[in-house]
Amino acid sequence: MPRDTSPAVFTSLGLLTPIGNDPASFWSAMLHGTPGIRRIRSFDPSSLACQIAGEIDDFDAKKILVEKEQKKAVRVMARTVQLGVAAAHLAMAAGGPAVGQIDPNRFGVEFGCVMVATELEDLARGAKISTNGVPGQVDLAAWGGQGLRQVPPLWMLKYLPNMPACHVSIFHDARGPNNTITSSDAASLLALGEAYRILDRGLADAFIVGGCDSKVNPLSMSRYNTFVKLSRRNHDPAHALRPFDAERDGTVIGEGAAVVTLETADFARQRGARILAELCGFASGYDRDRTGSVLARVIRQALAEAGISPADVDHVNAGAGGFIDLDAFEARAIHEVFGDATPVFALRGQVGAMGAASGLVELAASILALQHGQLPGTVNFTMPDPACPVAVHSGSPRPVRKPYAVKISYTDKGQCAVVVVRQPRERAG
Repeated sequence: MPRDTSPAVFTSLGLLTPIGNDPASFWSAMLHGTPGIRRIRSFDPSSLACQIAGEIDDFDAKKILVEKEQKKAVRVMARTVQLGVAAAHLAMAAGGPAVGQIDPNRFGVEFGCVMVATELEDLARGAKISTNGVPGQVDLAAWGGQGLRQVPPLWMLKYLPNMPACHVSIFHDARGPNNTITSSDAASLLALGEAYRILDRGLADAFIVGGCDSKVNPLSMSRYNTFVKLSRRNHDPAHALRPFDAERDGTVIGEGAAVVTLETADFARQRGARILAELCGFASGYDRDRTGSVLARVIRQALAEAGISPADVDHVNAGAGGFIDLDAFEARAIHEVFGDATPVFALRGQVGAMGAASGLVELAASILALQHGQLPGTVNFTMPDPACPVAVHSGSPRPVRKPYAVKISYTDKGQCAVVVVRQPRERAG
């Protein structure tokens, strides 16, 4: 039987994505299938095999973080960190606990983030000095004597993955449990799950939970072009990333951030918060061989915690990134649990693979779908693949017919995370 109440509820949402920097524009773009993947504009990608990405237009953290101390701190934040901290500001402004509403010691922060690639200019001068002008050679004496002095003193603090959680906890006086999860594409969903468990144990009243990532820079894009199967559809970026489609040829890198405030239902009710959705179940695991059997078990565990069956689920929100093998792996797991009766939705065809931000940005799509009563269509799915035996919903939006949605995230190494969310049964305030 479904739980009568949920241990935790979502009360606000902050978004920065290639298709919208607030829930309203993000939702409108999903409904209309607006593409967010285009030729890279932040640097010249001509030397790369994949020259397209999901970039955020006109992001300026100082237009969001306007207080003096915030603007000062932005100078020592890499773009990834700026995205996370700015999205947290947007989430808190949209309905998070205000000062005086919560004991700071019971207000926590959980983030999904990964090691951030350095901006080339931070190391370029020192690197050039250390090579004595000879490519491929490094003079360690020159590096120690002269090159190191060219590196900004706070260089490391710009790029550590725990910096979004650090800045957010300071800016919003959240002195409770604080952690950062670095498990690639599963990171932000795993961070959400950890916050959920802590709330359920009664060790906090509310959390700021986020995920942020930006790999649309020369260093990261060079690395991904070398080691990751990226789409080569530079001539048609809007249709390049094709979730579950038989003609998929690889993924496309994106950037973004999503932050939610997650609270116990009792605390949200007490402070009169608007409830966007309920978090009813969470599970995680490691599908080492990527057969799909472990991921299927994790899905079942999350459903069991929510007290529901596959028949109660309106749609499955997949992490499908356009990979030949990984899309098939995920599809096998979904089919094992749901058969081909439950609609499957995937967002990445519009925004790209946003790394540590992916899970929460994609979950936001389902929260908004449950809220608006419509499920947008998956873009770029035109030719079913027998290796992906799932009922991909594409085309026009369809009505939401059931109150539950399941979100799946996983990494190429096999880490899996699954959450179950529900339409709110009540709206406080």
